[in-house]
Amino acid sequence: MFEREYGASVNVVYGPSKTLSHQIEQGAPIDVFLAAGVDEVAQLYKKGLTLNGRPRSYAQTSLVLVMSTESLATLVSFHDALPNRTTRIALGDPRTSALGDVTARALSRVNPNYMDKSRSNIIYAPHSEEIINLIHAGKADVGLVYRVDAINGGQVRISDETPAGSYVPVQFGQAVVWTCREGARGIAKDFSDFLMTPRVQKLLIKYGFDSMPSNG
Repeated sequence: MFEREYGASVNVVYGPSKTLSHQIEQGAPIDVFLAAGVDEVAQLYKKGLTLNGRPRSYAQTSLVLVMSTESLATLVSFHDALPNRTTRIALGDPRTSALGDVTARALSRVNPNYMDKSRSNIIYAPHSEEIINLIHAGKADVGLVYRVDAINGGQVRISDETPAGSYVPVQFGQAVVWTCREGARGIAKDFSDFLMTPRVQKLLIKYGFDSMPSNG
């Protein structure tokens, strides 16, 4: 839509948010940074590495527990799955992903031991896609991922909508960053603004994201 309406080409580079954030700090040629969280963009802002003010949240989702669509097991809650040492649980790794950070914060409010790396039944992965792949391949029984990834993946079904005991909103941040090319700064700001328009926000909801708070 943006390419058609603004006559500009969009080249998307995918990667874990923390990796992309480090690359931006080191000068990688990136114009607009869309993170699967807010913290990475907020850290760039604090370091003076964004060009259009504070980070803006452009999408929202939540954490859910998932299991394979091919599993014959009944749906389980996270609180039932964790104590069972025979249940293999895949979680995002806080060292490499925004998902891991969100998971650690959410679960630590319920029980600090949930992220204990000495637990033999917990498998750590860099992002939602890898967690879903582990479950689909039979290497994990359940996993915690973003709800939007569970809906669009097709390989898993949601087993528990509130694994942390309550709805945990997860907002995704974006900003034009300091590595933006001089000649592209105007169109980069246009793209950043474009993501916040009501029609794009409605599309995000259509494809599985939650609606954003009215204050954005």
